[in-house]
Formats: sequence, C-alpha cells, structure tokens
Amino acid sequence: MSWLGAGIGAGIGMMFGGPIGAALGAWVGGSFGSGLKKLSDAGVTLNREGAQTVFIVALFSMLAKMAKADGQVSKAEIALVDDFINNNLRLNAEDRKQAIKIFQNAKDDDFSIYDYANQYRQLIRNQAMREMVYRLLFAVAFADGELHPAEEQILRKIPESLGLHGSIFTAMFNEFAHRAPGASGDTLQAHYDILECTADASDKELKLAYRRKAAEYHPDKIASKGLPDEFMRHAEDQMKSITVAYDTIVAARKRQAAVDRA
Repeated sequence: MSWLGAGIGAGIGMMFGGPIGAALGAWVGGSFGSGLKKLSDAGVTLNREGAQTVFIVALFSMLAKMAKADGQVSKAEIALVDDFINNNLRLNAEDRKQAIKIFQNAKDDDFSIYDYANQYRQLIRNQAMREMVYRLLFAVAFADGELHPAEEQILRKIPESLGLHGSIFTAMFNEFAHRAPGASGDTLQAHYDILECTADASDKELKLAYRRKAAEYHPDKIASKGLPDEFMRHAEDQMKSITVAYDTIVAARKRQAAVDRA
C-alpha cells in the first residue's frame, strides 16, 4: 500500500477541517472529508502514518500555491514540480500519482498558502518538520536558478505562518543563492543564520546552538516525528549545512584569534 494512503484511518481523523482537511476530502473523496470534524471531536490521535499524510497533503498543496505565485501555473512550472517529484523526492509511481492529484486539487482551491501553513503549524509541533516544508518550498522556488519576486514575497512572509525563526529566510536564501549559477561565496553571517545565533555569541553559546539544531535534524528524530523515508535525504542535507556552518565559524574564530595574538 502507498504510504500516502496508509494515513487514512490511521489517526488522520484528528483533522478538523480547514484547508488541509478540505484538501484531504478532495483527495480521498467527499465522504471522508465530511467526517473529519466528527473524528476530531471524538479525540482521535494523529499517529506517525497520519503525520506523514498531513505532511504530504500540506506540502504539495503549498507547492501548488508557490507554482501559481506569479498568477498562473505554466507548463515549465508543472515540469519543474514533476521533475522535483521524480528526481528529488524519488516517489514511487503510486505516490507520485497521488502527490500530483493533491497538487492539482490545491492549485485552484480558495485557500492561500498561508492558510495551509498556519494549519500545518497547529497540527505539527515539531519545528524541524516545519522547517523541512520551508526548505522544500525554497528548493522549488530556486529550481530554475532564480527567484521570482512573487516567490520571494511568499518565502519572506510564510515563516511567520509556519512558526519559524525570523532569520530563516536569510539563512535559506544565502544557501540556495550560493548554489545558483554565478553566485558568490558564502558569507560568515549566512552560517550564523543557519545556526540561529549571532556573531557575538560565545564559543559555548555557539556550540549549544549547533547541538540544538543538529538534534532537531537527527535522522532518527525526524523519522519518529512522521517524515516519510523518501524525504530523509532533505534532513541529511540540512544536517550537512548545520555542520558546515559550525565548522566554518569555528575555523574563522580560530584564524581571528591567531591574528589577535600576533
């Protein structure tokens, strides 16, 4: 069975309507959607399979909104998301079919990307899971090597809806912009932003920030919070960024200390 479908009847009844509930109803049928609130009132708990399904529904609904950010979804944007599904996320045939259905349903619904983000924040308390959605939105926005102004506006505004730290846009922008053709080298501030600390943090505070971020993205912890196995590579990418950020800052501080002693 597709793990997308596995969430149905496995705690997904926690949903209480809203954009994600409507998207679920559109995906699996109106009869299921109409029963969401009743199940929520009964106190059904969202388990790991349910969290996976919520993650996928929220993610691809928000990707649809991002693709339509400039007013319409072009063939190039559809091809971009399709390539993202096949080559980056590497979904199997059944999950790919379901992800595209969710995308198409959300493309023209009456909810905004911020409606989806606000409800996802309420349902998924784990910050790393919410950062993962934001990272994937960034990956799609930068997939063609540039950032459209409408996409940038969303990426600047949506962290608040996702309940993320205000510096995350700068951290992600510096990371993805550095990968774009013709991009300049990393700045030290970008690495501080990744660790969510400032240049005046002590060495002890820096290490604590690194450990806190690394713990959030540990593969076992991410998996236990409901991230499907197919998405673990993105958690691993974030771990690499966190480690590079810490190592770069430590090396820069050592160099500066040597200059100060000379």
